[in-house]
Amino acid sequence: MDDDLRWETTDSAIDYSCPGFDVRDDEVTLPDGTETDYQYVDESPAVVVLPFTPNGDVVVIDEWRQAVGRVNRGLPAGSVENDDPDIETAARRELREETGYEAGSMSRLLSVEPTNGIANSVHHHVVAHDCTPTGSRNLDFNESIRVSTTAYDDLLAAALDDDLWDGRAVTAVTGYELRARDADT
Repeated sequence: MDDDLRWETTDSAIDYSCPGFDVRDDEVTLPDGTETDYQYVDESPAVVVLPFTPNGDVVVIDEWRQAVGRVNRGLPAGSVENDDPDIETAARRELREETGYEAGSMSRLLSVEPTNGIANSVHHHVVAHDCTPTGSRNLDFNESIRVSTTAYDDLLAAALDDDLWDGRAVTAVTGYELRARDADT
């Protein structure tokens, strides 16, 4: 890609590594020739699942979020693992692990770089249809999650009224709403 805004990366190294992400330090040359360094969060792609039950409710999670010091309502989500052959497999696994629900079918919603000023994260949002509770969950050691269902319209209202703070969930719900509206026109 040839662009007059492009930075040239001359070196790159991991400054800090922990479960889930690394902090990367790139040495870069800016377009005006200035040499500097730039740190960012380096993490694998993730999936976010908007799971609908057969009656149209949404399976949601309430999860402790240490970074903000509170429980947040959100959607099942997690990293794409090396042995996941595709996004749908990762989404089905995350849905099952975090909620105990299985999806009848899945469809792609959208993909975004939610924080590309400080991280290289890519979140793949999918819609899961006909989700039914079929088994036990398999939470990671550091996950504290409560599962429930809510009416889609209530979840949408929460997103629009600043009662749904999880950015991944807001992106999924508003993206779904825009796609649904587009499909109806």
